[in-house]
Amino acid sequence: MAFPLTRLRRLRASPQLRALVRETELQAGDLIQPLFVRPGLRQRIAIGSMPGQSQLSIDEMLKEAEAVAKAGVPGVILFGIPEKKDAQATGAYAASGIVPRAVRALKKELPDLLVVCDVCLCEYMSHGHCGIVQAGKVQNDPSLKLLARAAVAYVDAGADIVAPSDMMDGRVAAIRAALDARGHTETPIMSYAAKFASAFYGPFREAAESAPQFGDRKTYQMDAANGDEALREVALDVEEGADIVMVKPALAYMDLIRRVKERFQMPVAAYNVSGEYSMVKAAAKNGWLDERATALEILTGLRRAGADVILTYWAKDAARWLRGG
Repeated sequence: MAFPLTRLRRLRASPQLRALVRETELQAGDLIQPLFVRPGLRQRIAIGSMPGQSQLSIDEMLKEAEAVAKAGVPGVILFGIPEKKDAQATGAYAASGIVPRAVRALKKELPDLLVVCDVCLCEYMSHGHCGIVQAGKVQNDPSLKLLARAAVAYVDAGADIVAPSDMMDGRVAAIRAALDARGHTETPIMSYAAKFASAFYGPFREAAESAPQFGDRKTYQMDAANGDEALREVALDVEEGADIVMVKPALAYMDLIRRVKERFQMPVAAYNVSGEYSMVKAAAKNGWLDERATALEILTGLRRAGADVILTYWAKDAARWLRGG
């Protein structure tokens, strides 16, 4: 029936009515907090382009992770900043590397907190690329062994999930095989399955000290214009053994979050990346946006699009906001 018999405003008349018919629920349990961990002691180095975020030594990371857990956020994802970088990314897979040490500390102090480890080589490479470079080009197949070694090192240390973000072809299969051979058959892989070469990553590269020293990452990260290719990337990762598939970035790719969810009907993650966070922070600082309202609207939109898991720098704050804090 048309107006006046049908009046959709009837169910918007009060907070109670709006809550009663709300279609999409955003909860703290949907969120993962990224943390940047670095060597040292009592180190909390503010990231200029990401207000509210810092590089943390392990002791400070433990304090932050405890606050995250107390807020109701179920997990963190770790990004490591090594003491030294080289052309073989040895800091990525050394048992004494910054991420394995951080994982062991977290599992000792906060055993119930889910620990996800980003698996990539860029932070550990002297040239800043995500794979081995030969003759000025990023080499796919030689990089797979190093990625697999890193994943095994993190799970050996106690990581609950590994999340390869490098976008080398075949890396999910290589990591799955290496984990299984090591006896880690129950460890899930959350694959950055559709990761685009994006302008939204700028602040992250400051945070992780991972900017490439030459060229760009367009030969391995995806072209922003290609949606069908993204589905092919996801399908390949699923075939290789991915347990959760991710779309990154999030805001400009909500159509793909929906397409991936409808096509594969499996857990889908979305990474609400640094640029998406920082532009809201900058607007809020200038009084142009309400940070809390804008952040919650963005995160709810990602859930509505189909994301089951959202990696976001707002995770701790959003959890507090959701419970009225």
